[in-house]
Amino acid sequence: MAKRVLITGASSGIGEALAIEWNSRFPEDTIFIAARNSDKLKTLASKSAKFRTISLDLASPPSIERTAKELQLDGALDLVIHNAGISQRSLTKETTIDVDRSIMETNYFGTVYLTKLLLPAMLAKKSGHFAVVTSLVGKFGSPMRSGYAGSKHALHGFFDSFRAEIAKDGVRVTMVCPGFIRTQISFSALTADGSKQDKMDDAQEHGMDPAVCAQKIISGILGSKREIYVGGREVLGVYVSRYFPNIFAKILQKAKVT
Repeated sequence: MAKRVLITGASSGIGEALAIEWNSRFPEDTIFIAARNSDKLKTLASKSAKFRTISLDLASPPSIERTAKELQLDGALDLVIHNAGISQRSLTKETTIDVDRSIMETNYFGTVYLTKLLLPAMLAKKSGHFAVVTSLVGKFGSPMRSGYAGSKHALHGFFDSFRAEIAKDGVRVTMVCPGFIRTQISFSALTADGSKQDKMDDAQEHGMDPAVCAQKIISGILGSKREIYVGGREVLGVYVSRYFPNIFAKILQKAKVT
């Protein structure tokens, strides 16, 4: 049976790759591609008749409410991939609180609000799946990412609790933790004063191909994985931080993160 899938942050990077890969595997499914950049969405939409564009700004509650209403005109969604977000490249001591608030508004509050609005329809039909793309820094902190890591840690706290609450209602939750993926996210990452970094990180440039990342994420979603770790050697940080926290703390202090 054909499904209805929503992918936020679909105008580029991991979100775009997810839309293309899902469409390749399940050409009968309708895929709602959502983002702020309508021009890039139109370009992606031209690649498949099954793509439906949605203008969505997660920092705007009215936009979220409008999106949720539009998406549910024909009933509940089967899968929601929360992928949209803002990154950061700045030291805590230099970063204004407005930058931290901006990151939280999009990455955390926007994602949570959209989830709350889409949930009742899923509960009514007793099926649905939320896949939340956070980051490896949702599992451990990193220099130059304090606000970003905070927002991603918050998502894990929320959705781990949420998963436990709806375990018997037929709605699943998968947390997706990418490491260094070769996308443009570092260009739009916020710096200390809120301006964009506007350059590629070395680590990002040498990261995993987004198409490969998308394949691994979708395989994990289809397998109903609780968490998915995607990346290169940086994925080992999850295990080192868990079992050898003191050693990991020393490694992190010397790590090249931009």
